[in-house]
Amino acid sequence: MSGGVAYRHKRKKPMGEINVVPYIDVMLVLLVIFMITAPLLTQGVKVDLPRAPAETVAPSSIPPLVVTVDAAGDLHFTKGAERSVQLDAERLAVRVAAELRLQPQTPVYVRGDRNVPYGKVVAVMAVLQQSGVPGVGLLTESPE
Repeated sequence: MSGGVAYRHKRKKPMGEINVVPYIDVMLVLLVIFMITAPLLTQGVKVDLPRAPAETVAPSSIPPLVVTVDAAGDLHFTKGAERSVQLDAERLAVRVAAELRLQPQTPVYVRGDRNVPYGKVVAVMAVLQQSGVPGVGLLTESPE
């Protein structure tokens, strides 16, 4: 080659070789995200549910409203995967009525601790009925 520039061609990678380094980086980021968010999803009210054989509730596209009566008799309100909020009976009635105005088909469940007096759970169910809830489901644990 007289006075010209010689070019060297780089060897191309065969189609079967994949650079996995970016995939490892993405997986590590996802792992960190899941490690941080997993404990947040499991926060809730400690309730010792009664054990009874019952049918499993069919999943709904509408997040359910769950009213929890803990062992101390305190009321906690949860909508779907949101964080639980402690409310008194009057505020619970207002909150549930407002949620049902927005989504009338929203399922409503009561989680009562097995050590709480039966009358307390019935009183909560009466508050929910006054709020316009057409039917209330009771949550239990499987006896197994």
